Amino acid sequence: MTTFVLVHGAWHGGWCWDRVAPLLRAAGHEVHAPTLTGLSERAHLVSPLVGLETHVQDVLGLVDVLGLTDVVLVGHSYAGQVVSAVADRRPQAVAHRVYLDAFVGADGESARDLLPATVEHHWAESAAAQGFGWLVPVRRLSVLGVTEQADLDWLEPRLTPHPWRTYTDPLRLTGAADAVPATFVECVSWMRVFAGQADRARARGWPVHELATGHEAMVTAPAELARVLADVAARPVPEVV
Repeated sequence: MTTFVLVHGAWHGGWCWDRVAPLLRAAGHEVHAPTLTGLSERAHLVSPLVGLETHVQDVLGLVDVLGLTDVVLVGHSYAGQVVSAVADRRPQAVAHRVYLDAFVGADGESARDLLPATVEHHWAESAAAQGFGWLVPVRRLSVLGVTEQADLDWLEPRLTPHPWRTYTDPLRLTGAADAVPATFVECVSWMRVFAGQADRARARGWPVHELATGHEAMVTAPAELARVLADVAARPVPEVV
């Protein structure tokens, strides 16, 4: 039916979609959830050289090698930057972009630029003090709206520090991605760091869905998220004029 490529955010790996992917597959969809270079089971590849372009190439490689087409490309959090870049370079392969509580960047903007000032300061300070200047330590999950102990027990051992360069590298876009339809999903039951990004999506005329859960929706509200993604996949693609 539909091919989903689910791209995780900072500190995570492809495994974070393990509660959503089976629901999509049970509905007949094909699902890929790559782990980005330097994270999780690929943490042995982390270095100060890992940047946004590294992660864009991770996803481009998946799309190109497997010959994927009509892809619904989903990016969580930081991965909004990755989704934008991949759709810009492979607009013919991407049918829809979904930004799950994610950055909606313009050409030349870095993820760091898009963070609220207080969050940006905390991240930069953490990288400098605890991450050798180039790694962002894992943030407390309670700040992200994760409260159930079972969820904490599942997430915490799997999370790894994130390369800070991916947040400071500017997004490079040609405008080709503008032809690819997009949807924003905001998680509203936490401190709503991405509320400004949801506003950007509305200003661009994108549909915006609200999920009553914390930032880690793929963990804390997998069924609800899977329904939203399936609904996005079922919509006819509008003509671009």
